[in-house]
Amino acid sequence: MCGIFGYFDRDARSMDAQTLRAMGEAIRHRGPDDQGVSAGQGVALGNQRLSIIDIAGGHQPFVSDDGQIVVVQNGEIFNHVELAQELALAGHPCRTHSDTEVLLRLYEYEGIGFLKRLNGMFAIAIHDARRGVLYLARDRIGVKPLYVHDDGRRLVFASEIKSILKSGMPKPAMDREALHHYLSFNYVPAPHTMYEGIRHLMPGHMMEVTRSGSRTTRWWDLSSVQPVHGRAEGEWIEEFNAILDDAVRLRLRSDVPFGAFLSGGVDSSTIVGLMARHMDEPVKTFCIGFHDPRYDESAYAQEAADRFGAHHTMERVDPDMLALWPLATYHCDQPHGDISFLPTYRVSELAVRDVKVVLTGDGGDELFAGYDKYKDFFSAPDMAALDDESFQRRYFESISLFDPGAKRRLYGEAMRELDGRTDSFDVARPWFDAVAHQDRINQALFLDMQLLLSGNNLVKPDRMGMAVSLEARTPFLDYRMMEFAFRMPGS
Repeated sequence: MCGIFGYFDRDARSMDAQTLRAMGEAIRHRGPDDQGVSAGQGVALGNQRLSIIDIAGGHQPFVSDDGQIVVVQNGEIFNHVELAQELALAGHPCRTHSDTEVLLRLYEYEGIGFLKRLNGMFAIAIHDARRGVLYLARDRIGVKPLYVHDDGRRLVFASEIKSILKSGMPKPAMDREALHHYLSFNYVPAPHTMYEGIRHLMPGHMMEVTRSGSRTTRWWDLSSVQPVHGRAEGEWIEEFNAILDDAVRLRLRSDVPFGAFLSGGVDSSTIVGLMARHMDEPVKTFCIGFHDPRYDESAYAQEAADRFGAHHTMERVDPDMLALWPLATYHCDQPHGDISFLPTYRVSELAVRDVKVVLTGDGGDELFAGYDKYKDFFSAPDMAALDDESFQRRYFESISLFDPGAKRRLYGEAMRELDGRTDSFDVARPWFDAVAHQDRINQALFLDMQLLLSGNNLVKPDRMGMAVSLEARTPFLDYRMMEFAFRMPGS
């Protein structure tokens, strides 16, 4: 786990070293163990490293033997062992055990198409001086962030917005359209950010940057998955168990101590149970409880820990955590209205005393309709009679923080003028349209995967974990599990 940063100047001008170092220092919490920078004429790639895999040999950036290709990444490639073995058999052996070197060798051997072979969470930057191109790529569902500012002559990128701001470009200014969408979704949906001129690279997308411009393409598309009908329930269960078990197994690869967040709910308890299968020592689990019994669910976490023989650490805290809100917002760089960011920060603080990596249950609810809101929404008596447009708009209204009428009552003149031109439903509509071949339950889940999960629910473990230099891994979001879930009919 790390933070990455850098720039690409189409006029071959170089950024001064002090500014470049400041970009790295701004995200030092993401990687306090090491800083590495490779700078050339008009281009630089930097990394703040949290050492997890190959502590001694994993210094970034990784550079090709001829010095023409430079790679940095934020994240983990969970199948790097198998990929390194394949490379060795093909005559392209790695010299370290680092998953980032695997990215370099794969690019040398296969080109940028290697992205489809990765099982991991990542934001990657590759500069190929021979071709005069910078590639920026983000993992399939957006576990890892990657922000970009491009004024046409110079492009800067980083794992967090605060690093881009340290570059001196752009000047901070609020994006009113992003605010408009925030008031609908309770978070800022990508590619928007709350800053004019700064964009969030979409999950599953890649930018190809050259002196003549840039091009963004999608390299993974969950909407292409087709539902499978007529399959026995037992077959679904067997495949689910096999995929999730292997996803957990891969995510136990670490050269530093690791554990798990355990709330006592179905998802995190399942992950801990599978971890226990693969480990020779007790799983280290962490949760927070509350002194006020109205909010305290720590007894459920203790039950799950006892069942799986975990070494469980629980700490009770005051449920009033609003004093943490400025800190949480600082690490998120922009507003998020989800109060659960605060307990996530507190449990991250607790866990990092003993481990550097945790596994979490994030993603299970969005893949398999675990939230009560789905039950409530789809149980409406007139649901079956709705046409597609009415279904989509009603679901959008059900998840909106402020509906259009409420926003108009809140807005001053400038925002009302924007409201007349910009409908937040237009952010959601393309995702509905992309899965017109799916049933309505899967359409709702797909929308939440693309917007809620990447825009809010994955921001929470990444930013709150990284605030204290803790890596969070999400087995439910193994790409095999995501594709499996959307092969499964909503019924």
